[in-house]
Amino acid sequence: MTATIEDVASKSFDYIICGGGTAGLTLAARLSEDPNVSVLILEAGGANIGLTDILRPASYATILGNPQCAWDYTTIKQRGSKDTTHKWFRGKGLGGSSGVNFMCWIKPAREEIDDFERLGNPGWNWNNFEKYIHRTEGFITPPEEQQRLMHLNFDKWDMGTQGPLAIGYPATMQEAELKLQETMVNAGIPLAARPSNGDPVGTYFAPCNYDVRTNTRSYATTAYYLPNKDRPNLAVLVAARVNRILPSSDGGLVFSAERVEFEYGGELHTVRAKKEIILSAGALKTPQLLELSGIGNPNILRRIGIPTKVDLPGVGRNVQEHMTVSISFELRDDVKFDTFDILADPEVLKKHLELYRTGTGLFTTNVTGFTFATLHQITPRADEIIKAAEDKIMKNAASYPPGLLEQYKISLERLRKSAGCEIIIFTGMMTPYPNPVEKGKRYVSMVAALNHTFSRGTIHSVSKDPAVDPEFDPRYLEEEIGKLYLQVWVEMVKFARNLKNVSPLKDMITKEHNPGPDVQTDEEIATWIKAVMSTTWHTASSCSMLPQEMGGVVDPQLKVYGTENLRVVDLSVVPLHFAAHTQAIVYGIAEQAADIIKGKFQQPHVAAAAA
Repeated sequence: MTATIEDVASKSFDYIICGGGTAGLTLAARLSEDPNVSVLILEAGGANIGLTDILRPASYATILGNPQCAWDYTTIKQRGSKDTTHKWFRGKGLGGSSGVNFMCWIKPAREEIDDFERLGNPGWNWNNFEKYIHRTEGFITPPEEQQRLMHLNFDKWDMGTQGPLAIGYPATMQEAELKLQETMVNAGIPLAARPSNGDPVGTYFAPCNYDVRTNTRSYATTAYYLPNKDRPNLAVLVAARVNRILPSSDGGLVFSAERVEFEYGGELHTVRAKKEIILSAGALKTPQLLELSGIGNPNILRRIGIPTKVDLPGVGRNVQEHMTVSISFELRDDVKFDTFDILADPEVLKKHLELYRTGTGLFTTNVTGFTFATLHQITPRADEIIKAAEDKIMKNAASYPPGLLEQYKISLERLRKSAGCEIIIFTGMMTPYPNPVEKGKRYVSMVAALNHTFSRGTIHSVSKDPAVDPEFDPRYLEEEIGKLYLQVWVEMVKFARNLKNVSPLKDMITKEHNPGPDVQTDEEIATWIKAVMSTTWHTASSCSMLPQEMGGVVDPQLKVYGTENLRVVDLSVVPLHFAAHTQAIVYGIAEQAADIIKGKFQQPHVAAAAA
């Protein structure tokens, strides 16, 4: 199983991976397939093997509040959302956020992955992503009866079936969920044709990392670690917080990563890398590790007393995040629909925990109803909003830092054509503001998720002490263009609210509960959004894979600029955020990274990459 400190301290390994989360475990499993190399993972959290809160699906309420399973990070006050601070939960322990997320298996549009390549990263495109994500996927086709009842059709879907991560549909899907999907269709959103293969426009039931054979969560630990835990060349040390990367002492011009300093049991230790060190600490912590190692913006490093070893201003910049608000409706008492609200009753909760043991009940469900729509499908104001955004961007073009205008131009294309407007169907009250839950009532929520944002935040260290979290500042809705983009969100809320007038939803509900009758005008909706907005915890891009002159931190081989053998493999390398939930992308990045590191990745021809 996991290693001891005696197995690791002052020892040497070929590859040291800092972070045993989604990317770290995937990468370690692939690298250790070669018995001639040794791999070490250092993970700050615990092992959490077999923990019920992680394995039991639909346990959102208990898992994110459990300090054993989740880091409880907090942003600084956000001027764009009424000086509110926002919780940024992240997975703690082996498996990282794949062990605490909502288990949604969503992929973005083909063009949005191809945009990685457009921004200067040859080989990072949809075709390669699809190849590598098929290595992860172990899709289990649902029973014919479930396909018939829920109108599931996989004729045009192409998913991997031999990968280690179980992907499927939850054992329990209710007829009322189908009615909510029919409401979307009646509101003008078609069924998505190939949502798992680069064409997500429309509404559909998405699979999840749900193992139908055991009715449990499948995640990086069960998929990549446990099957390989007995490999003699793979060591995993938990409760080991990485502090910094130490370079070799030869004084070379290029930073050569030699050792990792980490804390275990209150004492400092080091371990040596014979080949490479890989940072997989996630978009929130990887930039901090780089800065504590002397890699980053000299002005930031100077403020915290860290000598600059690599001048790399892009570290901790270009931070992008998805944002959400929830529109909720109260269900009629005679509508047959078990929602998560009923679990507030201790006796009902006890009943469903018992039902779970039989493979039924609410703990065998998951969030599966998704809609990805274009702005033109959401509002007749689309052209007006797009023109205003374009005018604003071009007016301020000269003031943007290097590389940002190129990103904004792609974002404008997406605003015109892509399905960046997401509506998630949640069976229960998601956000009880301003009106709280009424005892004994059941709700359904339409979660309006804004995925293509123009806001750019920062994550920077505020102390040389590794135990002090960095400052998380997403700058929600702060930039001038970000404020304008708020209009997209307002139109999404209006679309979602109007669903109460569309059958069959209108026959299932008694009223709109939130935002409620006191919020009517566009200005009132915008004010409500800023007061109650939340996030899907999809922070990306804090160590972007971009050309260095465009603010990049890593090159297309994921190697940190100015270093010889230090890479980043996690969501922080995404150069421009995409309209999808993030875990599938992280697995795909790690799978491709493994081939790059092993020298098995076939580099594209320069001419082909430029075409």
